[in-house]
Amino acid sequence: MQPPTVPGTRPPYQRVLASSIFTSRWLQAPLYLGLIVAQAVYVYLFWVELVHLLGDVANFKDIDETKVMLAVLGLIDVVMISNLLIMVIVGGWETFVSRLELETHPDQPEWLSHVNAGVLKVKLATAIIGISSIHLLKTFINAEAYQPETMMWQTLIHITFLASALALAFVERLTYASFAAAGIER
Repeated sequence: MQPPTVPGTRPPYQRVLASSIFTSRWLQAPLYLGLIVAQAVYVYLFWVELVHLLGDVANFKDIDETKVMLAVLGLIDVVMISNLLIMVIVGGWETFVSRLELETHPDQPEWLSHVNAGVLKVKLATAIIGISSIHLLKTFINAEAYQPETMMWQTLIHITFLASALALAFVERLTYASFAAAGIER
């Protein structure tokens, strides 16, 4: 076994290689910027759907409670996907690219102060379950438009998302407990 390297004593090629590997995290920046563009698309879709709903209501155009409920659930779905995008953009940037230095900002999300890759995965899984729940609710409200097999598959997929999120949360809890037992701060 080799003894640990004293900082600053590595050969120059190793320092350059290590620096290049660490700097490569900035290759993710365009990906996060692309997600911001995707967020703008969702904002646009939200307003198109809202204007469409308001137009139908204002014109008394074949509108009933079920149609309003489905339209509102569609709006909620867009908002939840947008929230998911924010979690990925902000949490991913903070975890994998660079610190945002928002500690003193009054609008810093509470979850951002203790975000790490494990916590981010659990939060994303939870958000996906919420989005899946909205889709499933829309399907059940409009059940006559769906084949029973489609409804069954949507339910099974939702249950799979739930099981996956529970497994992720369990693994994260075990990991946190093992770090805490070893006295290691995450």
